[in-house]
Amino acid sequence: MFAPRASQRPSPPSGLNAREIAATVLEGVLRRRRPLDEQLEDQATGLMALAERDRALVRHLVGTVLRRLGTLRHVLGLYLDRGFPADAPRVETALLLGAAQILLLQTPDHAAVDMSVRLAQADRRAKHFSPLVNAVLRRVAGDGAQQLAGIDTALLDMPEWLMARWVKNFGSEVARDIAIANRQEPALDLSVKTDPVGWAEKLGGRVLPTGSVRVVAHGPVPSLPGFAEGGWWIQDAAAALPARLLGDVTGRTVADLCAAPGGKTAQLAAAGALVTAVDRTPKRLERLQQNLARLGLNAEVVAADVTQWRGGPFDAVLVDAPCSSTGTIRRHPDIPWLKSESDIAALADLQRRLLAGAFECVKPGGTLIYCTCSLEPEEGIEVVRDFLAREPQAVRRPVTVGEVGGEGDWLTPEGDLRTLPCQWPDADSRMAGLDGFFAARLSRI
Repeated sequence: MFAPRASQRPSPPSGLNAREIAATVLEGVLRRRRPLDEQLEDQATGLMALAERDRALVRHLVGTVLRRLGTLRHVLGLYLDRGFPADAPRVETALLLGAAQILLLQTPDHAAVDMSVRLAQADRRAKHFSPLVNAVLRRVAGDGAQQLAGIDTALLDMPEWLMARWVKNFGSEVARDIAIANRQEPALDLSVKTDPVGWAEKLGGRVLPTGSVRVVAHGPVPSLPGFAEGGWWIQDAAAALPARLLGDVTGRTVADLCAAPGGKTAQLAAAGALVTAVDRTPKRLERLQQNLARLGLNAEVVAADVTQWRGGPFDAVLVDAPCSSTGTIRRHPDIPWLKSESDIAALADLQRRLLAGAFECVKPGGTLIYCTCSLEPEEGIEVVRDFLAREPQAVRRPVTVGEVGGEGDWLTPEGDLRTLPCQWPDADSRMAGLDGFFAARLSRI
């Protein structure tokens, strides 16, 4: 029997290529511990070859699996006597994708099982496990939902070490609320150059009390009204708050340290500041410059190690320090599975050095905003507390309720900003929440 010519071979079923890319991306995150954004960039060629619907499917599948990874592994483990095969990672990803579609995405059971079996069959190491994939997913389809009944799955979907920290720092109820919020795919928050009400109307969104515009986007972001014209940029509502704490910056010199990808630089430039944007990574600075060009905004861009760079002195300095990013899990569901508790202490040491160096760039009478997108006190409250204890020229300028849209729950007793993902509840879960952010405002006397 002759094999059919390539032109005669049947085309893969619709959606299989999308699932193959999703499986590859998931393995990159879970096995090689590489960030999700990097994985998606690596797959750019394959993604662009897909129809828009299938590109969206890739992101939705990957996001769902990562957001509900603990739940999915738990239910699959009930049907695996020996666990996932260690030498065939495609088996686990095929099972995860299949279970996610059956239990969470309302994909017809037969289609979800068939696609996952095909994923296993196409992989050299996993193909002889394809009967196992078929059998397990058929059992998931049969009674997987009942197996989860009565289980608090919110506690499964965050690593134990992270949940334990949140229980200690915020209490068990708030910790659980944070975990639930992190499972929801967030809305799209925009910062606009002018006329937030007008842009909210054009985009079918709403203006938030802090001035950001929130929309539920349908389709590619670049196709939305105002993107090409540079009317707005993507920036979580919480991430937009630190720059606003500087008040009127018209004509003032402001350094934005660790600036890429440039949301805060754009805010400051749009508000009339003379901005110097500093970051150490040329590739990230290239993206910042592209964003500024699209928005028609200007800033001096400097490639430098912020821990060593000393410029100014400036009227104000904003330092958004690298951190564990545990406040942004809503938007970056890979974070819980890439980070470990040991990362926090190492990052806190870097943050202390960044804050001390940034303060040297502030004029007498000037202002410094220190912020992180972490929920961990070692990366926020404790960094600022220790800095104030050893720097006699630094004083805290407490943030007021009026500066944060009237949300008094967002302020610590000391007057620092502290947002949590579970805040801003809404009947429409797609419009609820915001990133977890910490920001302190200091002055040089």
